[in-house]
Amino acid sequence: MDTSQGEAPKLFPAGLTIINPSGQRNRLTLGSATIHIGRQSDNELVLRDNRVSRVHAKIQPVDDHYVIEDLDSRHGLFVNGRRLEGPHTLATADTVTFGFPDGYQLIFSTADQGLAKLADKMADQMAGGAGSNLAKLRALVEVARTLQGAFSIQEVLESVVDAALAVTRSHRGFLLLKTDGAPSYRAADIGSGVPIGGLKVQVARDDCGFPLDQDDLNVPTSLIQQALQSRKDLFSMHFDPSVEGGSSPDVSAALLDLRSVVCVPLVRVRTGNMNETFHGTLSETVGLIYLDSRVDLADLSTGNRELLQTLAMEASTILENARLLEEERGKQRIEEELRIARGIQNSLLPRELPSTGWFRAAGSSVASQQVGGDYYDVLPIRPDCWAVVVADVSGKGVSSALLAALLQGAFLMAADQPAQMEELLSRINQYLYQRTDGEKYATLFYAALSSDGGLHWSNAGHCTPVLLHTDGSMEHLKATSMPLGMLGIARFSVETTNSRPGDKIVIFSDGLTEAHNSAGEFFETGRVLEVLQASAGQDCRQVHAALMEAVRQFTCGMPQADDMTLLVLEYQP
Repeated sequence: MDTSQGEAPKLFPAGLTIINPSGQRNRLTLGSATIHIGRQSDNELVLRDNRVSRVHAKIQPVDDHYVIEDLDSRHGLFVNGRRLEGPHTLATADTVTFGFPDGYQLIFSTADQGLAKLADKMADQMAGGAGSNLAKLRALVEVARTLQGAFSIQEVLESVVDAALAVTRSHRGFLLLKTDGAPSYRAADIGSGVPIGGLKVQVARDDCGFPLDQDDLNVPTSLIQQALQSRKDLFSMHFDPSVEGGSSPDVSAALLDLRSVVCVPLVRVRTGNMNETFHGTLSETVGLIYLDSRVDLADLSTGNRELLQTLAMEASTILENARLLEEERGKQRIEEELRIARGIQNSLLPRELPSTGWFRAAGSSVASQQVGGDYYDVLPIRPDCWAVVVADVSGKGVSSALLAALLQGAFLMAADQPAQMEELLSRINQYLYQRTDGEKYATLFYAALSSDGGLHWSNAGHCTPVLLHTDGSMEHLKATSMPLGMLGIARFSVETTNSRPGDKIVIFSDGLTEAHNSAGEFFETGRVLEVLQASAGQDCRQVHAALMEAVRQFTCGMPQADDMTLLVLEYQP
């Protein structure tokens, strides 16, 4: 590509095919900005895999190429199976992986070179240097240049229509998109358009390159509908002005003084692998290119038909990329909102847990998604009494997180006597049931521990906590009622037991016992009890650390389906 002196070299159009562990594919177009890759939500490319480092790698443009570099990741960065020790210039078909065989793959590729190949073919066949062929070649080269350097989709689509006019020697060209069920594109990228029979005009040009008014497309909509329904790659009609009404099935076409009409459907394009492109069905047609002439018949020789179909594929690919880009922007907006919500939810958890005195605690809560439905809290009721609550709201996502936050607020006025605790749980149960009709509920463990060792507790359908004695023996604080919010008339009984010096109360959600490894095996309660028995003589922080480390080693970084909460209390009078 020739550049004038002082002009910065242009990057060749390139992108990444992103293949997730389940085999689904997405496409990311690379531009002039650096792309950071990792599991952290503020990366430009976020990979949802706990084994990927927070900021694992980056791809940045250097001169006229793209260079990928490992950012001190835990498992390393591999290109075509070889671990990178420094920056690597990407080439077409390079496959990027992240240190484990069943994870994400990124395939680097340059943009489709179909236009360039056709242009080269035409140049080879131009033995006589015919002016019309030269004009077509110039039009295709202009499309290729626009694809490389354009700042808007509209500019590229206009270039495609200009090339289609040059190829067919038509007089006017329009590009139309569906208005019903068609992908939505940002107004900043594509004009608002004028609806015509379920379509809207996005580009309107004449053969001199001047824009037309969108109202100039006053042809019968039956022609356009016939083109969309004809199930052909290219629809064309010629009209004989010497015959009244022409040869058109619609007399008004002849009244418009048209000699020929050409319509090329734009069908949604889906990317298969880097060597394949799949077209959707006719029902997935997103629009068409309409060309007509009042002077000459459209030139639809074999080579020109091939060129037109290639132009239509380019336009379809551009529109599909715009749709995918808008989807990605929407996902990024949601991710940002969830990131903020996650920050708020984390701020509701205790910032500090007591580590000295007669009451001590160590806890954590890890959400499987951006926001979770688990929470825990410890509240001092009096100097000689602490209240403890651990809850697990049914379901996942934002609705569960909102309900968890509501429950946390409800327990700010903690109770420590059995009668008061029963009344508090009953009121909260009725509140939830009246507002969710039993569709959302929460398992919950609530307890009050006094400095004399007295423990009042109620278990509303929660995983069975363990009262761990220093000699390794255990008591199980089993469920005393159904979960909160499941039935409006439920009752919540309170049990009482005594704690011994050095005892630990271990409370966890089912995300811990149902943590799974790559073989699909669950961590299960049995492994929890084994870890607790082995660490019975340790303090609450050591017990908490031992249990979380056992889970980490068991799962080997596998993404988990449920939130994981663990709270360990210690009684040390």
